[in-house]
Amino acid sequence: MTLVPQTTDHVELTPALSAIPAASDPLLQRAYEPQPPSGPHAIRGLNHPHELALRGMPVMCSACGARRDWLLINRGRDVWIRCRCGNQWLEPEITRADYDAMIAIPDDTTYPSVERALLALGFDGSFTGAYLE
Repeated sequence: MTLVPQTTDHVELTPALSAIPAASDPLLQRAYEPQPPSGPHAIRGLNHPHELALRGMPVMCSACGARRDWLLINRGRDVWIRCRCGNQWLEPEITRADYDAMIAIPDDTTYPSVERALLALGFDGSFTGAYLE
């Protein structure tokens, strides 16, 4: 999934045309398909329902004690771990390469803001103390 950052930066998305002539070149058609935000300001999220161990130590939320069901958030080189209770922290032990290796099948869901994504995915604190599987 891709999260669109809520900043003052102008993010321009490629508009999708409602009807592309069937006889047009397939390569030209690709240019008109909507593209997810990318670049240094793109934010990606990954659900990680299982336990997570870093250097052999299990990750545990310092706020509620949860041991699984995380949202991993990547922006640039940084990866944050977010718990269902809403607690979030920067995790320097997870690199962008580690994050990319965890994505087996990328989710192309795009949310208009980070806050809307957290709400839609249940990581806004609504499910504090609950594991969703």
